[in-house]
Amino acid sequence: MKAYKIDEKIIRYTFGKPVNTDAVVVSGKEIDKKEIPYVNINCKENLLITYKMDDSDIVYGLGQNQRGINKRGGIYESFCSDDPNHTPNKKSLYGAHNFIIVEGREKFGMFIDYPGKVKFDIGFTHKENLEISLDDNNVHVYIIEGENSKAIVKSFLNIIGRGYVPPKWAFGYQQCRWSYEDNNEIEEVANKFIENNIPCDTIYLDIDYMERYKDFTVSDKAFPDFSNFVKKMKDKGFRLIPIIDAGVKIEEGYEVYEEGIKNNYFCTDENGKPFVAAVWPGKVHFPDFLNKDTRLWFGLKYKTLVDCGIEGFWNDMNEPAIFYTERGIKEAIDKAKESEGKNLDIDTFFGLMDTFRNVNNNDEDYKAMYHNMDGKRLNHYDVHNLYGYNMTRSAAEGFEHIDENKRFLMFSRSSYIGMHRYSGIWTGDNHSWWDHILLNLKMMPSLSMCGLLYSGADTGGFSEDANSQLLIRWNQFSMFTPLYRNHAAKGTRRQEPYAFEEETKDILKNMIEIRYSLIPYIYSEYMKAILNRDMYFMPLSFVYGDAMSKRVENQLLLGDSLMVAPVYEENSLGRYVYLPEDMLLWKARRYDERSYEVMKKGHAYIDVPLEEAPIFIRKNKMLVLGNPAKNVDSMDNSSVHVIAFVEHRATYTLYDDDGLTKEFKEGKYSEIEIVIEKKDEDFEVTIENFGNEEIKTIKFEIIDMSGNVIEKTVEV
Repeated sequence: MKAYKIDEKIIRYTFGKPVNTDAVVVSGKEIDKKEIPYVNINCKENLLITYKMDDSDIVYGLGQNQRGINKRGGIYESFCSDDPNHTPNKKSLYGAHNFIIVEGREKFGMFIDYPGKVKFDIGFTHKENLEISLDDNNVHVYIIEGENSKAIVKSFLNIIGRGYVPPKWAFGYQQCRWSYEDNNEIEEVANKFIENNIPCDTIYLDIDYMERYKDFTVSDKAFPDFSNFVKKMKDKGFRLIPIIDAGVKIEEGYEVYEEGIKNNYFCTDENGKPFVAAVWPGKVHFPDFLNKDTRLWFGLKYKTLVDCGIEGFWNDMNEPAIFYTERGIKEAIDKAKESEGKNLDIDTFFGLMDTFRNVNNNDEDYKAMYHNMDGKRLNHYDVHNLYGYNMTRSAAEGFEHIDENKRFLMFSRSSYIGMHRYSGIWTGDNHSWWDHILLNLKMMPSLSMCGLLYSGADTGGFSEDANSQLLIRWNQFSMFTPLYRNHAAKGTRRQEPYAFEEETKDILKNMIEIRYSLIPYIYSEYMKAILNRDMYFMPLSFVYGDAMSKRVENQLLLGDSLMVAPVYEENSLGRYVYLPEDMLLWKARRYDERSYEVMKKGHAYIDVPLEEAPIFIRKNKMLVLGNPAKNVDSMDNSSVHVIAFVEHRATYTLYDDDGLTKEFKEGKYSEIEIVIEKKDEDFEVTIENFGNEEIKTIKFEIIDMSGNVIEKTVEV
């Protein structure tokens, strides 16, 4: 074991010769240290980390995963998995995020930097035992100290690098469906949004836009003049966002396939030949994204669509998903032939079923696939969790060559720690289940802990049919997530807001308009989190130190000022909330209809009719609201509103920039510093403007502790 001091709070312990994942961007300096604090580590042939938990210990983390914000009681396997059925018994989802924090008798964070399968048993086998195990002895283990969980996260975010920043228009509402089949259907969707005056910034192109599911192609039949259609849609106010899949179709004459073969850009089998699997197009090869030459080659392929006017993409099927291989199909067919004509009993019947069930995403296939990483041959199974991460890194590296100063929208299904520097994620193929609203809520702070701030779920659920109240309640949470996308699968009920009856459509329109009014605040909090290495969503306990806040699993803090507490149960017209301090409740029906209630610290039940979204503003904090428009580009925020809940003094910094370029990295952004101070029975407002040229007027609604509303208008 070797030890490296990364900074005053972080030490890396290195066992063997780990694969360089590039998750951490700071290398540190080797130090003489023989003991590892907090945990017992046994690293001979395999790694086993153990920690004895107190009853009061909380374990946060693991990013995109099942169960609660507190991970105690669960068993989890870090292994990026294409499994759309996110039921409570599942141990793996699409991402692998091996960062946890133990908070209780002791406080420390731990990052297991290992790209293969890692098992986290957090009090499942024995309620007091935290055990982390992997079948290898080449691994980096980071121990991160700090005075509290928030400080530990900040230290972790400092060593994994600055997060991805999308264009500002990517904070608008986004509409997706598998699939809008052709240009006529997409234009019909756009026209429906326009006719119904519902804001929307993007419409997505799922796999059917391609020519027979071939990456970087467009079906001539569905889109006879794609470039002009992209322009036409942008003129109407919509950007089109196509999907890119990991598998490259095996087809002679297909340019991407031919180039990949010629230059040895594909993953190989044990004999050194291109590895063959099957996904949407049938048989494919997988680009070897762990090879930097492959990454650049594939990344530059995005230019084919960028040249048509495309400004954003989503990477999918990049765990990588495998429908089948010849090995798996043969095994299943042989088993079926062997069973033919026999009297199958319980064991043989279910054994036959399992053989077919295990054809897709089989570990044996991942073990038969190889990479060339910096000249070294690696078995895919051992580095599985790096694949989607490096596919998305490939796109980002390509964008740097295509237009180095332009922000592209990019998010991925599969991910690993470090990918947050290149893109966001969506939480994969969920269902129109009420449980998945709550799962979505619980996942968000865990993703923020890993730097994956630009994230969100398929609002309304991808699979199954959503009824109107589920879609409304889900929107009432998604309107706070940075990625706000409604997405549904082929064969499901239409899920666009206008596809429902008039009352539901109007409620959804109001919620989407509220989202647009929140964009100045949401964007400001997002960017400040990126620049200051902070979280966008937090558990209550990261700010409030009381015992009850540590128990809350269904409320979140968003940035500096807001607490979010959506309704997530069917037919519920209210919910219980816990307030760690006095707060101001705005039950938002419309962005421009505001009435307030001062809520006292403690427990409360609040009525929340279907048409209302509860928004809590913390004491001595403020919320900046802009003016909705048909899309983000059209918003006129020359005059904005501020809702402030003030006892004595409140301060807020409103960040903004051009929303399109990377010049914010050079300090080219504006800030407005707002101070509200109570003076006798009045409030004094002070504003300092640092570079803002858009906002000319701020209209204040200042609510005091008695609920009195004091209105003021201040020129900026």
